Amino acid sequence: MMARLPGLLWVVLTLVLLDQVTKVWVHATLGLYESMTVIPGLIDLVHVRNEGVAFGLLNNLDLPYKPVLTTGLASLALVGMVFYYRQLQPHERIARLGVAFIAGGAIGNLIDRVRQGYVLDFVDVYWGTWHFWAFNVADAAINVGAILVFADLLLVKRHVPDSV
Repeated sequence: MMARLPGLLWVVLTLVLLDQVTKVWVHATLGLYESMTVIPGLIDLVHVRNEGVAFGLLNNLDLPYKPVLTTGLASLALVGMVFYYRQLQPHERIARLGVAFIAGGAIGNLIDRVRQGYVLDFVDVYWGTWHFWAFNVADAAINVGAILVFADLLLVKRHVPDSV
């Protein structure tokens, strides 16, 4: 049965698995707020919780049902991606791959939200005192997917019939 899965479903499942395995490893290896240097002055692994949405938005907001709200928003975004994917033509391979990356990342983070009420983030990229928001494999997949979708929309020429 697994051998008959469409190629892009393999991408989604691989990303979800990679995301979840790395989060389990970080959870088992680092205590909350502990860190481990990977590349001095550039990348650390750090165990943090994102109770908000993308880039930590709503993270510090104290709402009574915030996990329900963030899970609902993530679910709506995933449903939107499914509708967008259904509109794509088979020849729009770059956009289809991008949506697969977005879906894999969204599902990975959604699993965290449903199970724990937050998303475990662990990659800390920094330079001096400047830090990017901590992120995880799912977040990276979502960003790569968005770049692929936008690249397809902006850079790939579509065949447009000559005007009459």
